[in-house]
Amino acid sequence: MFDHFETDAVRIQTPKTEQKEHSTPLFLTSSFLFDSAEDARAIFAEEKQGNMYSRFSNPNTTELIQKLAKLEKTEDGVPFASGMAAVFNSMFALLKSGDHIVASRSLFGSTHQVLNLIFSRFQVGVSYADIGNEKQWEEAVQPNTKLVYIETPSNPALDIIDLEWISAFCKKRNLILIVDNCFCTPYLQRPAEWGADLVVHSGTKFLDGQGRVIAGAVLGRADLIKEIRFIARATGPSLSPMNAWVISKSLETLSIRMEKHSENALKLAEFLEKHTEIELVKYPFLPSHPQYALAKKQMRLGGGIVTFVVKGGVERGRKFLDALKWFSLTANLGDARTTITHPASTTHAKMQEEERLAVGILPGLIRVSVGLEHIDDIIAEVDQALAQSKK
Repeated sequence: MFDHFETDAVRIQTPKTEQKEHSTPLFLTSSFLFDSAEDARAIFAEEKQGNMYSRFSNPNTTELIQKLAKLEKTEDGVPFASGMAAVFNSMFALLKSGDHIVASRSLFGSTHQVLNLIFSRFQVGVSYADIGNEKQWEEAVQPNTKLVYIETPSNPALDIIDLEWISAFCKKRNLILIVDNCFCTPYLQRPAEWGADLVVHSGTKFLDGQGRVIAGAVLGRADLIKEIRFIARATGPSLSPMNAWVISKSLETLSIRMEKHSENALKLAEFLEKHTEIELVKYPFLPSHPQYALAKKQMRLGGGIVTFVVKGGVERGRKFLDALKWFSLTANLGDARTTITHPASTTHAKMQEEERLAVGILPGLIRVSVGLEHIDDIIAEVDQALAQSKK
């Protein structure tokens, strides 16, 4: 609609009703009325557009998807009740028994469970490849490979995959490329502009930004979204109108929030990198990050996630977390409030230790989602916890 991200995020909304409201209203209804029997028939036959049932569509979920698709520069999208519903359906809707998936090794723990434990029930195979190892990616592809699934930056290792390269790799082999863009949001990175076919989001994270609701979305090529929408309508992992309304409102401030999250995260990462009690720190926009140049190429800013390891192993890390006074110890991320967790014992606990180590999830690794508090307070909180945990 407009030429700028910020204006689209604020101004895309449902058509005004006869009440002439300025803000989009909530459409808390399970079903919708038809003007006539013929109107009902035509809408159900998809000969004309119209709402019939909120499991299928609702003005609030439609507004959210129209906004997200515009921000991600994609053709269409489908809303989901959670990020994992989006992850699962982005692949399941396009697969059949006997198909094969190639995925980046560094993935969210629940995504690993979908690939390893759930898809195997349907005789769908999966092979993994390390970032930057072209030979592994080539060897992973089989004659029955249907799609490639990646995260960049990955959760929680913050590995960066070259979107331009992986897109060309997939197109050469006629594979569907799906990118989890949760950590970046469309403000920091647009995978579709690099050639991704589908983009997956957990709206629960930065899109909402205040830890209020659970939501997900898949955005991308219209032909693929049509298949995903069919499965979603039939099986019912529907996003509630209320949650869609909350996230659509949150998108109005997404650009401002991601600027501040990224600014605070970079400053915290720089502080940690100089601290004598820190063994390792990783952040995409630190020059010490292995894919720093690539991150600068395809991301506007470094995002709000920092990972680090405190000297002294797992026990010291536990003491550090327990010494924190006001950081929120929770597995969620993307909140206005700084949140912190230990991935090996929480979000990635169901992975085997060798699987975690293979993707850089060290036993003492700590993931912090840097919030919107004043950076001096954030740094002071970390500093005092490091001091207390050393005693």
